[in-house]
Amino acid sequence: MTAPVFPLPVSLLDGIVAYALQEDLGTAGDITSSITVSEDAQAVANVVVRRPGTVSGLPVAVQAFRSVDPTLCLKTLCADGSQAVPGDVILSVSGRARSVLTAERTVLNFLGHLSGVATETRTLVDAVAHTKVRICCTRKTTPGLRVLEKYAVRCGGGFNHRFGLGDGLLIKDNHIIAAQGIAAAVVEAKAKVGHMVKIEVEVDRIDQIEPALSGGADVIMLDNMDPPTMAEAVTLIARRAIVEASGSITKDTVKAVAESGVDVISVGWITHSAPTLDVGLDFQH
Repeated sequence: MTAPVFPLPVSLLDGIVAYALQEDLGTAGDITSSITVSEDAQAVANVVVRRPGTVSGLPVAVQAFRSVDPTLCLKTLCADGSQAVPGDVILSVSGRARSVLTAERTVLNFLGHLSGVATETRTLVDAVAHTKVRICCTRKTTPGLRVLEKYAVRCGGGFNHRFGLGDGLLIKDNHIIAAQGIAAAVVEAKAKVGHMVKIEVEVDRIDQIEPALSGGADVIMLDNMDPPTMAEAVTLIARRAIVEASGSITKDTVKAVAESGVDVISVGWITHSAPTLDVGLDFQH
């Protein structure tokens, strides 16, 4: 099961791209290009994938180029979510050579990172394709890049967990300790939230499930359980709540976790530790 990929609104990209460019340009700008490349020099360049993977971040790349120089001519040659092989050109740009060079690193940083997130997500999605499980990200994202990384997860066929603390209640171990018990925490939450807000409870033991359900939890998160224990938990929950598996799930274990019968698998490393996909920008002679 894969998530639909909705376009990224330009209004969301403006601030993120502007900050990234400012970080690179600093106060002096691109002194190398301004000194070594004539102001009227023109260039044609291709953004090329050097390793196989899932593409993500093309709208961000386009926005970065346009922010540096609105006169640049840009052409995307595939869609985000596409599979690419080494040598594939995913974006072409032509116009002032200085402008292309100035935007190059910011463009490649975004494309490489987001495509890396999408690629790792796709690996997990493919591994559980024989089940109905959804692969989800978490809030373990790079500060300032959450919206882009969660978009990249969707490009890889995954789904999104909460975007922020206000999207839903997730009662974790420390909340339970502070509230003096699972049932009490869930009952209190049920009494105070709106009817559209879901309540999820994290459990790491089987005996915590029934109190969470009796309080009215909508989702039970099985934290760091092995697949046999997860299967036992799924049987006990008996469709009374959505079942999410989380904690220490890898490419090697995700298939067994999915086959335990859970509904959702959430994985933090697909956003915070995904290897960058190798993407380069080549000037054409």
